[in-house]
This record gives sequence, structure tokens and C-alpha cells, in this order.
Amino acid sequence: QQTTVKLDGLVCAGCVIAVKNALMTTPGILDADVSLERGEATVTYDPMAIDPAAIARAVREIGFGAHTSALVAKERW
Repeated sequence: QQTTVKLDGLVCAGCVIAVKNALMTTPGILDADVSLERGEATVTYDPMAIDPAAIARAVREIGFGAHTSALVAKERW
């Protein structure tokens, strides 16, 4: 599955690399595309191993703000 995580605090390419590294070393995350311009990360993950809340938590643990709208999207369906 895929989710988008809104990010706060990204100010440079180093921030993008830090977030991408944190995501890619988190079990259950298969791919991550982090955009400084959009202030978000598009994350492909295994829903049997991790959920969107845990993905956002992995980013917050390294000092950036992160939240996902996955729960809102689920409610719409």
C-alpha cells in the first residue's frame, strides 16, 4: 500500500536525506520518496508489517513533524 506523510521542519537536502534514511531503515517500509518542495513523503509499505501511524512516528522520532491523512481517507471509503 501507499500513504502520504505530511512533513514539518524540512529546510534542506540534508533533511530530506535524513527522513528518507529513517523511513528506509524502518521495517515494513518498501520505498520512500521524500519531497522538500511539497513537504511530504510518499511511502510504499507492507500493511501486514506497519501502519501509517507508525510510519509518521518513525519520522517524528528523528525530530521532524509528521502526520498522515490515511485515517481520513479510510473514513471516506
